[in-house]
Amino acid sequence: MDTLQLSYIQIAIAFLLFAQAKSTTEHTSTPQPNDTNTTCMASERSALLAFRAGLSDPANLLSSWKGDDCCGWKGVYCSNRTGHVVKLDLQGSGYTIDSDSRKVLAGNISSSLLGLQHLRYLDLSFNEFDKMQIPEFIGSLHKLRYLDLSMSMFIGRIPPQLGNLSNLQYLDLRSSYQDRDIHDGTYSTDIMWLSRLTSLEHLDMTYVDLSAIVHWLPVVNMLPTLKFLFLTSCQLRTSPESLQLSNLTSLETLFLVGNQFHQRSTPNWFWDLTSLKYLDISYNGFYGPFLDEIGNMTSMVELHLSANSLVGMMPSNMKNLCNLEVLYSYTSNINGSITELLHRLPNCSRNKLQKLDLSDSNLTVSLPTAPVQALSNLSWLVLDHNKLTGHLPLWIGELTELTILDLNSNNLDGVIHEGHLSRLDMLDSFILSHNSITITVSPTWVPPFSLRILHLRSCQLGPKFPMWLRWQTHLWNLDISNTSINDIVPGWFWIGASSAEYLNIRNNQISGVLPSTMEFMRGVVMDFSSNQLDGPIPKLPSNLTSFDLSGNRVIGPLPLDFGAPGLRTLLLYNNMISGAIPSSLCSLRALRLLDLSRNGLNGSITDCLVNESSTNMTGLGIANLSLRNNNLSGEFPSLLQKCPRLIFLDLGHDQFSGTLPAWIGEKLLSLSFLRLRSNTFYGPIPVELSKLVNLQYLDLAYNNISGSIPRSIFSPTGMAQTRDKTDYLQYTSSSEFGVGQNQLVDYTVNFTVLTKGQERLYTGEIIYMVNLDLSCNSITGEIPAEIGTLVELKNLNLSSNNFNGKIPENIGALVQVESLDLSQNELSGEIPSSLSALTSLSRLNLFFNNLEGKIPAGNQLQTLEDQASIYIGNAGLCGPPLSRKCSQPEPIPGESHRDAGDGDMVSFFVATGSRYVMGLWVVFCTFLFKRRWRASWYSLCDNLYNRVYVQVIVTWASLRGKLNGTSQDMYAFKVHAIVGDWYAETSYLV
Repeated sequence: MDTLQLSYIQIAIAFLLFAQAKSTTEHTSTPQPNDTNTTCMASERSALLAFRAGLSDPANLLSSWKGDDCCGWKGVYCSNRTGHVVKLDLQGSGYTIDSDSRKVLAGNISSSLLGLQHLRYLDLSFNEFDKMQIPEFIGSLHKLRYLDLSMSMFIGRIPPQLGNLSNLQYLDLRSSYQDRDIHDGTYSTDIMWLSRLTSLEHLDMTYVDLSAIVHWLPVVNMLPTLKFLFLTSCQLRTSPESLQLSNLTSLETLFLVGNQFHQRSTPNWFWDLTSLKYLDISYNGFYGPFLDEIGNMTSMVELHLSANSLVGMMPSNMKNLCNLEVLYSYTSNINGSITELLHRLPNCSRNKLQKLDLSDSNLTVSLPTAPVQALSNLSWLVLDHNKLTGHLPLWIGELTELTILDLNSNNLDGVIHEGHLSRLDMLDSFILSHNSITITVSPTWVPPFSLRILHLRSCQLGPKFPMWLRWQTHLWNLDISNTSINDIVPGWFWIGASSAEYLNIRNNQISGVLPSTMEFMRGVVMDFSSNQLDGPIPKLPSNLTSFDLSGNRVIGPLPLDFGAPGLRTLLLYNNMISGAIPSSLCSLRALRLLDLSRNGLNGSITDCLVNESSTNMTGLGIANLSLRNNNLSGEFPSLLQKCPRLIFLDLGHDQFSGTLPAWIGEKLLSLSFLRLRSNTFYGPIPVELSKLVNLQYLDLAYNNISGSIPRSIFSPTGMAQTRDKTDYLQYTSSSEFGVGQNQLVDYTVNFTVLTKGQERLYTGEIIYMVNLDLSCNSITGEIPAEIGTLVELKNLNLSSNNFNGKIPENIGALVQVESLDLSQNELSGEIPSSLSALTSLSRLNLFFNNLEGKIPAGNQLQTLEDQASIYIGNAGLCGPPLSRKCSQPEPIPGESHRDAGDGDMVSFFVATGSRYVMGLWVVFCTFLFKRRWRASWYSLCDNLYNRVYVQVIVTWASLRGKLNGTSQDMYAFKVHAIVGDWYAETSYLV
């Protein structure tokens, strides 16, 4: 489970506790809505109007703030006894997925609020006071008991003036995770002001930066009435071992999630707080064994120990925690028997344990075969990513309160049948992916549950479609990928799956056609790849963002209306799609990743944005485009001028032609990977390619490129210097979409790279490949010395061109190069000695040039395979590994370099001929001493000769028309006799 996602789960749990505490506070101390007889104080009405004047209210939350009676305004509450404003509740809707639906206040908080001197309750949470500090004057509202400024995008130092609010009982200053992405959020370098809030019961400083504070606990210890303390992700670095005199005897809830303690888990001050009911110390870097002190926390209701470096088995005295309802200890290193651990859970107090999460804890062996009493009321059982083995015991089916069962990614096997499932009426999430479990139930079985989440990836469901799925009509997330289903998809499946937002059926043998009603499904992410689906592509669901239909048998043209305006990922490669690329593709403005490779697409790519209005001319946001291995033609697509975010572009193995336009280097400034291999592009390499500062992969091989290499092309920093691979680069090369542990659409861009003498497929690691391949063109001139600046190159291929001159002396600067091919050119002079310094080199080709002189010596060069073949066709070279010594006379000048290697070729053929002679002598000697083998061999040869001879004679005579009926019969008789003898001899040999 992803660390960030787990952190969000922790925060969500915290929010539930906040809401509970807040509700309690409101119930006890918040005034009730006003009576109709209560009227507003004029001075307080003026203060509220001045406050509103400084605000920005795009959602008209304060539209009711008009008229004389401010006590009737929204969010304003007055005392029934005095008429003073005592409560101001202006909580916004905060962060939402849809920014248009936010109902928030913004702007400035006016000091006019000081006119509300009887205010006891102030809530400005979940608004957007962006880039504004918390006002200092709030510390002058001395009667405040409740202050909530959380999640409102405040920045800067928390004012110490808040310490003047001596009546304060509830203080929430939560910052937000989003704040840290946008700006620095809030911080405090001195929290001594907290010590003056002696009535405080609830303190929340989640995501407030307290990294500068070392001695924070003594200050907190001055709050004797404190019940709830939340210091999640505050960048605290110290957690004291103990308190000499603890005043925190009332503390019930302590959240210290996500700090930076990195110290032993014991001794620690919080283990002495036996009044604690809710303790969360997850994600703190605590290490050491699970400690016996846990058994002393007898009031504990929820215990969160996850994502630390705790090791060993839970302590046996955990049985003392008779009030325990929730235990989270995922991503630990228990490294022991699941059976032993389960028997250490408390059985006392009517089995209160409801949620148990021990995922990714290195638990071993099989689940116990007998029921565990402590689990009888369990609603969550999460044991994913462990090393559990064996069968799923039947007592799992007796956990009738179970809503979540997650055993994903273990080594479980065996069969699950109706006995495991028939009593799980409450089951909502059933996750068994990545096990070897077979689910075998009767075709007429009707499950008692209605699931929202069902993950059975890599289990055995097939070969037929599981009929029990037809009753799961409320699925939200379904994964039955790689489950050995070999069947035609039934119509009821599409109906039942229409409610699923996340649907994965990949890597089966499912056949049939996609439903014509697909546009009415609720799918957001769909993966149907690696099946046998055929037919045309229908109109897609309107909410769809990611769709993978690759590796099927889809036919026909692309749809004229895709019907999914928010589509971000479209993978249709390796199908039988034909026709031209329609202009409707341009309507998918959210598209980031498009792979149409290995289809039958043809024609040119139309510039479908040319005639659009200026308001829509922002272009396409696509970052990864692959059209390789089609029959596309025409010039380099001008449409790509409208794709400024393009990072990966693969047009290889098509029929594109024409010259490479200069605008590639001017419009596609984000381009890192450009592959135009095996087309018919001609003309020079544009100088403007030097503007592609991120370019690290350039493949123009097998075209008709001519002219010399522009020296400026060697300036791209992607080849010249080390740089970090950005998250965006990794995202566009390998995209995984899903929820939680269910990665639904799993796509990794793949490039084939001709390196080390063979074509290799690079998938996700392609982002680390730095490649320059200009082979098999008509490029002339010298190899520029600037090539030595491309120190990050791993593959350099300039073979089969017309390069002349010398190999650059600084070729040894390419310290990362693994494959270097300069063969079949007109290069001359000596091989630079720096070549021997390439310690990463594993493949070198210099054959068929005009090189001369002594071959450099070097440990790396001597480890290369086929060393002699590296230098074939260079008659002037001498020294090891060649047989020609450097003292021998030079060859006659003027010989063609293609013929100049005859001496080497003669040596090659003499050696090869010797091997053949030795092989023949082995056969001869065998026949000499094995009489039966010799006789059989000669007999077989004679009969084969007779058969061929008769066939030739009959065919020849027939063609000449010289045979009469009698002679034909005679010949036929002879033929049959010879053939019969041949079969007899052959049978004897066998």
